[in-house]
Amino acid sequence: MAQSPSIFSFGEVLWDLFPAGPQLGGAPANFACHAALQGGKVSLVSAVGVDELGQRAAELLGKYQLDLSLLQTTSVAPTGSVGVSLDAHGSPTFTIHSPSAWDHIAWSEQLAAAILKSQAVYFGTLGQRSEVSRATIRRALQVACEAGVRRVLDINLRKPSYDAALIEESLQLASLLKLSAEELPIVAAACGISSGSTAEMLRILLTKYDLELVAMTLGADGALLVTATDKYAQPGIPTVVSDTVGAGDSFTAALVMGVLKHDPPPTVLRTACELAARTCAHAGALPPV
Repeated sequence: MAQSPSIFSFGEVLWDLFPAGPQLGGAPANFACHAALQGGKVSLVSAVGVDELGQRAAELLGKYQLDLSLLQTTSVAPTGSVGVSLDAHGSPTFTIHSPSAWDHIAWSEQLAAAILKSQAVYFGTLGQRSEVSRATIRRALQVACEAGVRRVLDINLRKPSYDAALIEESLQLASLLKLSAEELPIVAAACGISSGSTAEMLRILLTKYDLELVAMTLGADGALLVTATDKYAQPGIPTVVSDTVGAGDSFTAALVMGVLKHDPPPTVLRTACELAARTCAHAGALPPV
């Protein structure tokens, strides 16, 4: 694709409060930065507070060459933050603070016009925890659906900010799905899938929700990709793990960019796993700029 793909990323912008200090995070922000680093023209649709963390977030996101013209500022809540603790393997546990500015993403007709010119809209479940942001995200997805724009759902389940209805409603609005092996049983249960092998459950999700593809990460063991005609497996890419924060977000960014560039599925899957491995090798979700 000669022209850079135009992608909109909806949802949370927040600071991960690590023991060693704060790092910018939030799956939509991480995804957006990684997609931009791979050549995407990425607009981040979120909200920050009128505070120092909001200003710092905008400054840092700008360094990753994101379009921030649709990043909103609100005085009704502070910029989002999350307490993070890491286990011995670098795997994180999150405590998401509330209220947060990204719970107040407002709709605008400017947003509708921009989506019509895009190639993909990214969203997750956490960004929909509030009525305001959920309504905005779903309105955007409806515009994208009617225009034939791909809708990328990265499940990203975070307790207590989801239920079975939210999962299924999100799948009904999606055209591509990415999830983790840990999330599959929860998603399957929410969708009434009670049995089958991993590949069979992914195939049922693909068929039931008329998805273009389903990708599932397997941590150190790599990833699976299922389409209407085939399934693909990519072994894990060896790496020295600093932490795993943001690995799934970088995987999704490479996945989406590969799909938009019409790369063959095995190439898409390997590239996504390679980027996830590189993300695990540095501290935090984003490489330094």
